[in-house]
Amino acid sequence: MKHTIILATLYGIAFTLCAPCQGQAQEANDSTDMFWRHLELNEVVVTGVTGDTKLKHTPSAVSLLRSKDLRQIPSTNIVDAIAKLPGLSQITTGGGISKPVIRGLGYNRVVVSVDGVRQEGQQWGDEHGLEVDGASVHSVEILKGPASLLYGSDALAGVVILHTTPLLPEGEMGGNVSTEYQTNNGLADYSLRFGGNQKGWLWDVRYSGKWAHAYKNKYDGYVAGSQFREQAVKGMFGVMRPWGQSRLTLSYYHLTPSIVEGERDEETGHLECATSDVKTYAKALPYQQVKHYKAVWDNSLHLGGGELKANLSYQQNQRQEYEESADDYGLYFQTHTLGYDIRYLSDEQTGWRYNIGLNGMYQRSLNRGEEFLIPAYHLFDIGLSATLSRTLDRWTVNGGLRVDRRWLHSERLEEEGEVRFESFHRHFTGLSGSVGAVFNASHQWNIRMNLARGFRAPNLSELASNGEHEGTLRYEIGNSSLKAENSWQIDLGTDYSGHYVGAELALFANRIDHYIYASKTGEWSDEGHAVYAFRQGDALLMGMEAKIDFHPIHSLHFGNSFSMVSARQMHQPEESRWLPFTPAPRWLSEVKWEINHHGKVLNNSYLSFEVDQNFRQGHYYEADGTETATPAYTLLRLSAGTDLLLKNGRKLCELYLIADNLLNQAYQSHLSRLKYTDVNVATGQRGIFNPGRNITVKAVFPMHF
Repeated sequence: MKHTIILATLYGIAFTLCAPCQGQAQEANDSTDMFWRHLELNEVVVTGVTGDTKLKHTPSAVSLLRSKDLRQIPSTNIVDAIAKLPGLSQITTGGGISKPVIRGLGYNRVVVSVDGVRQEGQQWGDEHGLEVDGASVHSVEILKGPASLLYGSDALAGVVILHTTPLLPEGEMGGNVSTEYQTNNGLADYSLRFGGNQKGWLWDVRYSGKWAHAYKNKYDGYVAGSQFREQAVKGMFGVMRPWGQSRLTLSYYHLTPSIVEGERDEETGHLECATSDVKTYAKALPYQQVKHYKAVWDNSLHLGGGELKANLSYQQNQRQEYEESADDYGLYFQTHTLGYDIRYLSDEQTGWRYNIGLNGMYQRSLNRGEEFLIPAYHLFDIGLSATLSRTLDRWTVNGGLRVDRRWLHSERLEEEGEVRFESFHRHFTGLSGSVGAVFNASHQWNIRMNLARGFRAPNLSELASNGEHEGTLRYEIGNSSLKAENSWQIDLGTDYSGHYVGAELALFANRIDHYIYASKTGEWSDEGHAVYAFRQGDALLMGMEAKIDFHPIHSLHFGNSFSMVSARQMHQPEESRWLPFTPAPRWLSEVKWEINHHGKVLNNSYLSFEVDQNFRQGHYYEADGTETATPAYTLLRLSAGTDLLLKNGRKLCELYLIADNLLNQAYQSHLSRLKYTDVNVATGQRGIFNPGRNITVKAVFPMHF
């Protein structure tokens, strides 16, 4: 796309649908009605910018998904669900592994916050998904753009905040039982939850399980190695008193994904399979064992007209990769992370509000396997931040500064008398900041602007990789001299929320110095894998999200959204001009009929038809065959849902029926890593295609005591 077209797009007039309302409060009337969402939008409270702030006072772009929205989206994991939002996408590997991408930036540039702490697993790996039980997520808040003020290094693209189920009111106990089945990969899951709030004592426990066999599409049939199993348990115990509250959350997550290698029979083109049963739920070699343990002690104390928050956490992530035998693993990473976050949030006084915090982590990573990809290391970082905001009449202005310091030590390793990894020390210092303003032109119309500077230190994979990465089918070579990434981003936006139309526009431009990426070198390893090396360059990303929703009558809605990002390297020849893994432009259109909200047997019933148009991605990193263009494709979705009521008017359950990829379209997402596996000689197509038609049935049974 030419520069003139990009500029015309950025400065053209466009509108987008107001983001669905959600928060940690109870949902009004438990209704799907988008009409009420428009009326409530300005009162929604978000947490990711400077603390608890009304959305109408937030200068940066924020997207929201409430629990009812999440249940209406078919997905295999929580990232798969949020990737349906404009400006959001996912890097996928098979059926159960997804990594979030915000406005064209992913990997360690996106921070995921769960239970009030940043999730620390092995997020540097292409095929390393998010170790989170999707059933435990009540609502999602996505902050787009540099968010380093509260979260430090790695929040260069933004933050995905996964909110757990809110506390029950005093004196209540309750929970739910949910279950789901998907036809394409035979996915079945269940989740049991029970919580309470009695005399200030709090508890909430959940147990979830999920399993799926290989998914299928009309070109590849069943994709061997795409099956997975998942198990999770979580418990929260706490106390709430007039002085504040204290909560301890313990969780365990276990994922067993098989690995899709994509090798084919040279005569038939059929995918090779380690087992004769392609619909088996059992793990098949090669596969991974991923375990994540987490403990979070979260405290909040009312102090001096404000709130003192102290959060301490411990996480342990284990990732084992089994290649030849189920009794012997090759790669085995074990990472320990101690996190701390202490901050003071003042109440609003005479229009002013401030937030002062100190946070960081200590991390120790070990190699416990017989094969090696990255060296063992330890790091420590600390960040000091301060934000200030003021609301005056119809204006809200806020800004802040943060200073980060990270120390990193990589350990030496000798293998069979040869040095595999050299020992080295690196330290990085980053200055982050932002200043923004919101003008509430009316109760329904807001205008936003924000300027932010972000910072990201390179991770160990980028600095020191040296080995076969079986999960990605490539050999990776790091660069210990890489510099930290620094960005400047400007956001402009406006939103309107009326009785008959809802609209919003978000424009952004992001300049990143020393952008780090991996690309092919043109060489091959002894195992026959392409060699990838990490490089740096200056990048410029520009784009927009635009949606509009018409609801000429109370129950009928016609929503449209468009999102795009142009991500290019500066001062580069044509073959290396565009950044790898940049999502294609996307248009979503939905017609939704909300049938009733006061039924006696069926209530909150709806019927929806959606068109998901993904345009051709012709901007790709071409050098050494790293990427290829991706054709356009269109997906259709039909969904329906209702609450089933008892004679006394109480809800028995929520029921959902969703048909995804209705026409069984064969397609490849530009961000699918399986796009670059072997050529199918039967079809002439390279790589593995995404899942075909999928029918999802969901049921949620609430419990109240």
